[in-house]
Amino acid sequence: MQHRGNVLESAGTDRRRADRRIFDGIPESAERCLVTFRGGAAHVVHGPGSHAFKAAEHFGSVLLAPSRGIAASLGSDKVHEYDGDVGMIMIVPADLGGKVTRSSTTESVIVALTPESLFELATREFGTGHAELQPPPFGTVDFQALQLAQLLKVELTDRETPNEFYVDSLVTMFGVHLLRNYAGARKLPQGPKGGLSNRSARRVREFLDVNFSSKIAVAELAALSSLSPSHFIQAFTKTFGEPPHKYLLRLRLDFAEKLLVESELSIAEVAHLSGFSDQSHLTVTMSKYRSRTPKQVKLQR
Repeated sequence: MQHRGNVLESAGTDRRRADRRIFDGIPESAERCLVTFRGGAAHVVHGPGSHAFKAAEHFGSVLLAPSRGIAASLGSDKVHEYDGDVGMIMIVPADLGGKVTRSSTTESVIVALTPESLFELATREFGTGHAELQPPPFGTVDFQALQLAQLLKVELTDRETPNEFYVDSLVTMFGVHLLRNYAGARKLPQGPKGGLSNRSARRVREFLDVNFSSKIAVAELAALSSLSPSHFIQAFTKTFGEPPHKYLLRLRLDFAEKLLVESELSIAEVAHLSGFSDQSHLTVTMSKYRSRTPKQVKLQR
């Protein structure tokens, strides 16, 4: 798959995006695709036939035109037969396989969300990233999802070069819509045992999201939770599954990769803006944790 920001003009185009294959769950009939920061979107016209799917991303598919005689299974061998109306939504959580058989041509928009993106959106929406998508019954019509899908189709098909930031905004809105209507949040009112409270975790996370490129002392973060530095490190690790320095490093590397892909900044400039001391520091760190160099990321876009 091409790296995010590149439009896929034909099914034969290489579909690699760094170490992921965002559109593995989308068949080769995709008319236009665009990979974005949070995932991606595709306008797809399916001819009659069968399509099996399973991907590492979460998917939402919305029908743009009526389609009669659909048979589908999701997560089991049980097949459901139904007619698809305009606005019918199908949700496929990451790593859940299924199969669709169509007796007529269908037109749809498919939105992909990476697990990391859905986790982040769920954290902001529910105060916890532990949210699970719950696919609705086959044949469910969702007019709000249809509106977003129609906007995505116009952007993907009517413009020679779709605006990536606009598409990414629609993908984000689609993700929030899925969470609000088709997800269950496993809330942890007191936070994990020995971890930060949900309120403290939210404050720390929001602070890091804004200030990750600056020098941040553990004592500064601990003060947000009214804890001692040593207690804070233990509680943070319990809550986020990694110590503060690794969490911060991940934010910096994510931002650096985004700049390398979406801007014309030099590697040295990207290193500075992402919170690394210099280009060498960024290169060594990215090679260690992402198994690729900044130069390689630039070349893959």
